[in-house]
Amino acid sequence: MKNKMLKKFAPLAAIVVLFISLLTFQHSTLLVEEKVEGAARPILIQGPMPIEAEKFAQKLEKVKVEKSGTFVFYRGKVNNYPVIVAKTGKGMENTAAATALAIEKYNPIAIINQGTSGGHDPSLNVFDIVLGKKTTNIGSLKTGNIAENQGMDPTTWKPMDLMASEGSGSDPNAEKVRYYEGDKDLLAAANAVKDKYTKGKVVEGTIGSADVWNNEVDRIKWFHTNYGTSVEEMEGAAAAQIANAYDVAFLGIRVLSNNKTNGGTYNPNTAAANQDYVYEVVKKYIATIQSK
Repeated sequence: MKNKMLKKFAPLAAIVVLFISLLTFQHSTLLVEEKVEGAARPILIQGPMPIEAEKFAQKLEKVKVEKSGTFVFYRGKVNNYPVIVAKTGKGMENTAAATALAIEKYNPIAIINQGTSGGHDPSLNVFDIVLGKKTTNIGSLKTGNIAENQGMDPTTWKPMDLMASEGSGSDPNAEKVRYYEGDKDLLAAANAVKDKYTKGKVVEGTIGSADVWNNEVDRIKWFHTNYGTSVEEMEGAAAAQIANAYDVAFLGIRVLSNNKTNGGTYNPNTAAANQDYVYEVVKKYIATIQSK
C-alpha cells in the first residue's frame, strides 16, 4: 500500500520540485538583471517635442519604450552605457513633472535638457549652440503697484525668486534673479567636443525659460540686459530647479532656431543638429564617468 501511494504521488512531487526550481531560477535571473541594470545610473536626455527628442532616441541601442501619462521614455544604451531619452512635452509644468518622475523612477546620474531656442544675443546666429553655464526662469516676475486705468509698465517688473523664501511673495529677499549653475563635469564634456560641431559656434551662456513666447524685440533686449540671457525657451529652468532639488547634475544645451534681434529666421533643421552634438557630449561624458 505504501509503495502504491508513493507511485501515485511521485508525478505530483516531481511537478512541485520543478515549479520550485523554476521560481528559484527566475528569481536569480531577475537579481542578475537588476544588478546589471543597476550597475550604472543612466544619463537622462530631455527633448520637449518629437522633433527635439526622437532623432537622439534613434541613436540608442537596445531601446525599450516606456510611457507614463503623456511622457515617453526611450530606454537604451550608448557605448554600452544606459541612456534614457525623455520626450517631456512643451512648457515648464510638463518638464518639471517629467523630470521629477524620471528622477524617482530611473535615478539618473545626470540630466541634459536640450532642444531649440530663440536668440536674445545679437552676436549669436541660427545653428549656434548655447551651453547653459546658467539657467534661469524669466517668467517669475512681480509687477509694480499701478492703479486702475494707469496702464502697465513691464520694464519696471522685478524678478521673483520663488526658492528664496517659504513665506509671502512680498519678501524683499525674493526680489532677485535665481540662476541654476550648469554642472562643471557636463560643461567640460560639452566644451571638449565643441570642435566636432561644424554648423555654428558653441558658446557658454545663460538660458532663460518661461511659458511665454517673446516676439517683442525690445522685451527680448530687456531680458538680455537685465538677466544676461543668451537665448530663451520654455523648459530648461523647470528641469534645472527639479534637478537641483534632488541634487542631480544638470546642463542645458540649446541651439538657436531663430533670432529676432538680428533677423535670423526659423530653421527646423537646427533640432536635429543639436541632437547630433549632444550625442557627442554624452559619449564624452560617459568616457569621463568610466575613467573615474
